[in-house]
Amino acid sequence: MRKNRMRIPLLLAAAVVLFAAFFPLPYYVTRPGMAKELDSVVHVENGDRAEGKFFLTTVRMGRATVITYLMAKFQDYSEILPLDSVRLENETDEEYNVRQLYYMEESKENAIQAAFKAAGESYEVRHKGVYVLGVVKGMPAEGILQAGDRIIAVDGKTFDSSDRFISYVQSKKEGDKITVTFLRKGKEHREKIPVRRIPELNKPGIGITLVEDKEVKTKREVTIDTEEIGGPSAGLMFTLEIYNQLTKGDLTKGYRIAGTGTIDSDGKVGPIGGVDQKVVAADKEGAEIFFAPNENGKRDSDYQMALETAKRIGSKMKIVPVDTLSDALAYLESLPEK
Repeated sequence: MRKNRMRIPLLLAAAVVLFAAFFPLPYYVTRPGMAKELDSVVHVENGDRAEGKFFLTTVRMGRATVITYLMAKFQDYSEILPLDSVRLENETDEEYNVRQLYYMEESKENAIQAAFKAAGESYEVRHKGVYVLGVVKGMPAEGILQAGDRIIAVDGKTFDSSDRFISYVQSKKEGDKITVTFLRKGKEHREKIPVRRIPELNKPGIGITLVEDKEVKTKREVTIDTEEIGGPSAGLMFTLEIYNQLTKGDLTKGYRIAGTGTIDSDGKVGPIGGVDQKVVAADKEGAEIFFAPNENGKRDSDYQMALETAKRIGSKMKIVPVDTLSDALAYLESLPEK
C-alpha cells in the first residue's frame, strides 16, 4: 500500500516534467545560432580557393515549451515571439517549414545569378513552374495539392512566369475544371481541380499561395549544401563566397568575414530578423568583419542594431553597412592584406 502511495506523487511529478518539457506553447523562442564556414558549403566548379573565410550566420528557433519559455526570460539575446508574428494566417507548422526552405532555395538561385552577373560570367534563368507555399482551407485545392508541390503545367500548358499561370486560372469561370500537373518528391501527378471564386480577391482560383520557381543554369556548376537550414538571410554571404571562387585572387584578404542579409538577382541586399543574435554567433566564431543590411540609412536599420550589439558585448568586429553586393565588394577590395 505504501509503495502505491509513493508511486502516485512520482507519476504526477513525471507528468509535470513531461508537460513542461514537451507541451508546445503559442510562442517561438529564438537565440543565437552558429556561424558556419562557407567554403565547406559552397562549391564552384574549378573555383579559386581563399586563405580567409566567409561565414553564414544563423538563429536557432523552436516552438516554445514551458521550460524553454522560462529559460528565454533570463537568457541574454533570447527572444520570445508570438506565433502570429512568425507564421502566416492559418499557416501550419509544415507549411511554415516549407516556406522557409523555399526562401533558402530562392536565396541560392539569386546568389548564383548575382555573383555570376558581377563576375561577368554567363548564365541562363529557367522557369521551372509554380511552387506551392500553402493551401487555403475549404478551397478546391485542399486535399489535392500541398505545400512543397511544384506545378509544372495546367491543361497541358506551361508558363514562363507565375503571373501568366495566375492570369490563365483567373480567365476561367467558376465551376470550370483545370487539369493540374505537378511534382511531389520528384514524382509527377495529374489531377483535375475545380475553379472557385476566391472571396478575398473576388477572382477565380483554386486556393493556393504560390511563388515563382526558377533555376539559374551556369556553365560552371555551383552546389550549395545547406541541409535543413531555412530562410533567405544567407543570400549576401552565399553571393560573396560564389564570387570569390569564380574570380582570381582572395577577396577575403585572409580575414574571417561574417554577415547577413537577403540578396535579389540584381545584387540588392535586404534586411532580416535576429541580426543581434547573428552578431553574437559571429563574435563567438572569431569573425573580424560583419556585413549588415544598411536599409538605405534607416535609423533603426539592421546595421544600427548590429553596431549596438557589437558594442554591448564588447566585440572587436568591424560592423560594415551594405545596401548592395557592390558595396560589399568595394569594401573588401579596399582591405589591406592581413
